[in-house]
Amino acid sequence: MIPAPARSFEHASPWSADPPAARALGLAALAAVGAMSLLQVARAVRSRPARAPVPAPDPASGEARALHGSAALLAASVLADSATEHYRGAYKNPGMYAPLVTSAMTLLVGISGALGMVGRSRRRARAGVYATAGAVGAAGTGFHIFNLLRRPGGLSWLNLFYAAPPGAPAALSLAGLLGLAADHLEATPPDEPPKLLGLPAGRALAGLTGLGIAGTVSEAGLLHFRGAFQNPFMFAPVTVPPVAAGLMLKAAVSAQPRAPRPGTRTWLGLTAVLGLAGVGFHAFGVSRAMGGWRNWTQNMIDGPPLPAPPSFAALAIAALAALSLMEREDG
Repeated sequence: MIPAPARSFEHASPWSADPPAARALGLAALAAVGAMSLLQVARAVRSRPARAPVPAPDPASGEARALHGSAALLAASVLADSATEHYRGAYKNPGMYAPLVTSAMTLLVGISGALGMVGRSRRRARAGVYATAGAVGAAGTGFHIFNLLRRPGGLSWLNLFYAAPPGAPAALSLAGLLGLAADHLEATPPDEPPKLLGLPAGRALAGLTGLGIAGTVSEAGLLHFRGAFQNPFMFAPVTVPPVAAGLMLKAAVSAQPRAPRPGTRTWLGLTAVLGLAGVGFHAFGVSRAMGGWRNWTQNMIDGPPLPAPPSFAALAIAALAALSLMEREDG
């Protein structure tokens, strides 16, 4: 007798369908995201190139563009990952469409910022999208925690392994924060030291990226533990990036912000390479499932997620930008 697919149990279980209140909140979130997206598109369409003389190049413009690129790469990772995972969840809650819309918008504005498209109207439109990304990511974290706790057994290893990952939506919030930081750097006059929340921008971003890498390590470690570390390379995301995270957190509180830190840059470079190489390893994992890539419609959903590893590369890029800012900050 052939056993029924595991998903059939999920659809038959009374806890698998979200309560009406949760669905209503999801629908409200989707409506809010749609309205905000239309507003930002209208702002972008109304924007006109500035006729004023082009100002002198800002020394921080390179770091700002790197942060925009990091936000775009994180948004692309969230877009692909949430599209796959929410498809597996059959979009049972209307709010499951919200991160797709928001991450797609964040990807577009992040690319525009990375390409150096400036202007007050463009910056306002980008800021609205980035702020929406931060809010949707925070709301998604709440929905995922709710999903985890309402499953049979509540907070347990089994549910942490197979329920909606609580840390996944945080990547969208992180993309929004990095984008807002980039816009703030662009708006800061060249003769003023950039600050974020009253702190030197480099230190603030060093702390943010250090915590972001640490959070990504936690999620990768949980899922690789679920996979029993059957491939030795599965230890790489829980050995290399944690060192980079620790070095960035140390840099954030260091008494010498202008130190060059070649060792930290080396570990961040390794983390970025690992993030890109991880896509290949995950693709190999998909190929080893029954049917391989010939059964890609099933194995792409149930196999190791291809869009997840680039998050390490995105955060490493942002961390390198933070180090560059710190090297110009006064001690």
